[in-house]
Order: sequence, then C-alpha cells, then structure tokens
Amino acid sequence: MSFRVDKNLKKQADELFKNLGMNTSVALNMFLTQSVREQNIPFIPSMEVPNARLISAMEEVEAIENGKIDAKNRDHQLINNLRFQNCRECHIEQNWLLV
Repeated sequence: MSFRVDKNLKKQADELFKNLGMNTSVALNMFLTQSVREQNIPFIPSMEVPNARLISAMEEVEAIENGKIDAKNRDHQLINNLRFQNCRECHIEQNWLLV
C-alpha cells in the first residue's frame, strides 16, 4: 500500500510513534487491523502531555497529601461566611482561596 503524506506530517508522525516505541508502519498496521475488526475508526491516538501549570498543581496536591504543606493552608471548613456556610476552602497561594 502506498499513499501520499505531507513531509512535515510524516516527520511529526514518525517522531510521535518513535516516542511511543514503534515505527509508523507498525502504527498504521495497528490502526488498519483494529478498524477492520471493529468496522469503525477504533481509537483516537493521543499523546497527552500536561502543561507546566497542571504539573505544578499536581505537585502541590501531592505535597498536601504528604503533609509538606503548612496546616494553615490545608483544606478546612469555611467559617464566618453565611453565603458559603456549607463550603470548604484551601489557601493555594497568599490571598488566593480555592472554595
């Protein structure tokens, strides 16, 4: 089988599949085999990479779970506020609250 592919797209796909531990030919064979088996496009391949902000948030959650964040910044019942009386808050930064 042969088909035309934009050079830039091929380069990007080759790099992606290399990072996933395979070559483009193997990836295309996987796609075609699964498509025929399911009589549908079976999956949407993706390489989800968290951005710096998400990584930072995940590290902060881990620090909270491991007790590395001061107790005053941990999640607690929101008090002295009738509007949010059934809510909880967490100080994520100075003057920043997560409610």
